[in-house]
Amino acid sequence: MTTAITNARIFDGHEVLDATTVIIDGTRIAAVGGEPPSEAEVVDAAGATLLPGLIDAHVHTDVGSLALALRFGVTTELEMQGTNTRHNRVHITDDDTVADVRSSGFGITPPGGHPSELFPEGFRPGPPPDATPPGGAPPPGPKPTKPFSSTPQDAAAFIPKLVETGSDYIKFMVDDGSVEGHPGLPMLDQATLNAGVAAAKQHGMLTVAHALTVDATRTSIEARIDGLMHLFMDRPHTETIVELIARSGAFVVPCIVLDASMMGITGAALADDPRVDYRLPDDWRQTLRSSFDRYPQGNIQDVLASVKALHEAGVDLLVGTDVSVALPFLGGLAHGASVHHELQYLVEAGLTPVEALRAATSTPARRFGLDDRGRIAAGLRADLLLVDGDPTTTISDTLNTRAVWRRGARLTTAMATGTR
Repeated sequence: MTTAITNARIFDGHEVLDATTVIIDGTRIAAVGGEPPSEAEVVDAAGATLLPGLIDAHVHTDVGSLALALRFGVTTELEMQGTNTRHNRVHITDDDTVADVRSSGFGITPPGGHPSELFPEGFRPGPPPDATPPGGAPPPGPKPTKPFSSTPQDAAAFIPKLVETGSDYIKFMVDDGSVEGHPGLPMLDQATLNAGVAAAKQHGMLTVAHALTVDATRTSIEARIDGLMHLFMDRPHTETIVELIARSGAFVVPCIVLDASMMGITGAALADDPRVDYRLPDDWRQTLRSSFDRYPQGNIQDVLASVKALHEAGVDLLVGTDVSVALPFLGGLAHGASVHHELQYLVEAGLTPVEALRAATSTPARRFGLDDRGRIAAGLRADLLLVDGDPTTTISDTLNTRAVWRRGARLTTAMATGTR
């Protein structure tokens, strides 16, 4: 099937183009600009802006959450602790009613280390690794492994196991629990982190770190980590830590929405937005209205100032939310919706709307090696978001969803509103 989107303002993931037409042929973008083929179904996008499908670079997800994300134009989620590894997502890859996903599998952490402190005893977030997907057999292949590591030898030995079980990148937990209200948690020490990161790089794997404090950030950067999946929130930035990150070449996923939630700031204002409210199930609406509230002494203005400093230093910033499951004690966040909230926070921190949009499209695609998405260009996946207005000047216009395509398949009205 051929579709021609005409009369659109086109943001290609980097800049606004002069072209106003995009041709979709099957699952791919056939052309940008030019005349629509005579046989094409024409979508008149007058008054609207066409964007690449958005990417949330930090989530914990399942099939239902991937469907919710797609309603908000998020066509790819990057899982940072979970079971959607390469061998376990065959039921997702070709399902155009849900967002696509990549996964770290389980992050390397010591026994009793983060994130064990977040959950009540016996709680298990999400389906088990061997869960049977709807309408199908259990996923084939080796299951994700839980890489508990206390020594450099442990960490290095777990890397090939994570590669074998289908991790797309390797995550390390560098967290003493102080921000979560559990100081003294077992934490990867410098030698163990160094060994794990070095082993991962020997296997050609991208490495990322969970680090919520300045000290954990410094430890991660000294280990030559490729990316930081949080921005520190325990103190204001200094020129020294900003320069350290910038010189390293590491990217940062600030997850400002998560930092806000940790400080007790709920997502109630976002939930009240009528463009959000009608797309959320009751459990996610309740979750968005809540917050983690584990670090009330934090200062969101310090976080925004740190984001600005990193941006001005040339650090690649990526949009991520750390959204997980619909439970109030993990609140302030909702799949899909919180990506738009994060975009608004980035602009509040000092990025231009275009710079913020890059952080949710081309930049995460480039840094995670997703060469087939994140931009609007011939030959790439037709993962697209059409919104009324102009989010390149007014960032909140990203919520004015007119249409979403995942691999060229347009999301139906029923699916977009959760009534399928």
